[in-house]
Amino acid sequence: MGAVSKSIRYDMLVVTGPTASGKTALAAALAGRLGGEVISADSRQVYRGMDLGTGKDYSDYIVNGRTIQCHLTDIAEPGYKYSVYEYQRDFLEVYKYLKDNKIFPVVCGGSGMYIDSVVSGYRMLEVPADNALRAELEQKDPEELIAILASFKKLHNRSDLDSKMRMIRAIEIEKYHKMAEASLPQFPELNPLVTGILYDRDTRRERISLRLKERLGSGMVEEVRGLLERGIPAEALIYYGLEYKYITLYVTGRLTYEEMAGELETAIHRYSKRQMTWFRGMERRGIAIHWIDGNLPLETKINLILELLANP
Repeated sequence: MGAVSKSIRYDMLVVTGPTASGKTALAAALAGRLGGEVISADSRQVYRGMDLGTGKDYSDYIVNGRTIQCHLTDIAEPGYKYSVYEYQRDFLEVYKYLKDNKIFPVVCGGSGMYIDSVVSGYRMLEVPADNALRAELEQKDPEELIAILASFKKLHNRSDLDSKMRMIRAIEIEKYHKMAEASLPQFPELNPLVTGILYDRDTRRERISLRLKERLGSGMVEEVRGLLERGIPAEALIYYGLEYKYITLYVTGRLTYEEMAGELETAIHRYSKRQMTWFRGMERRGIAIHWIDGNLPLETKINLILELLANP
């Protein structure tokens, strides 16, 4: 480990924030300074071949001519439904490997539930498929499914409502957890420094709109079309939401290009707002998030976070 990291009393560093806030470049640069590696906390970057739509900015991991290793990306096939339980399990495996090899873990991503699951130490079980329940729920309309899901929990995670498939899986998970609550395993206590990149609302919206335009121009539609041609079901891509949902609707003729681009931009803005709501909820539950002004130069952000790490 580098000289800076010798005085660190934290188990790991978390770099989070809403979409399009520049997390990857900052996390990779910090990992480079700390003799560390990055653990992704992005619920869609786990899928192979889903690159542009999930924002796998590979060039950001090249720091001073060296590629920073990033874990938990490209570990599942598109069409698979990777879960928070699996993320927690895989995170712990990578975390132990890094610690055993004296490599400092830098967690990077904007999937609030993934971040929360390791910072708060969710107690989780692997939820098996309940085919009888799924068949029963398939007969219900979306309004009925929303009411059933609301009977289990408050609907903070609105992405659960993106498609009928997502609602059915969310109900399946909640029902299983309720039955098996007594046998939930303990998650080890960690001591993370949680940082977030923050822009004002207007700047955040501008960055989202600009990045969407760039990605659409860089072949994001072709990426989705290629996934469909590989045999990934349209409904599976719609399940992933945002870029994959709306571009699939366009490619399959259910939206015009203009409708797709407009609705997708609106959806990403709403997603960004939900991310901030999730982070504020974490703060209300006692998790300190050290917010860094996104407008600061990269080197200033790095130095501020290194100072926080050195002075717990």
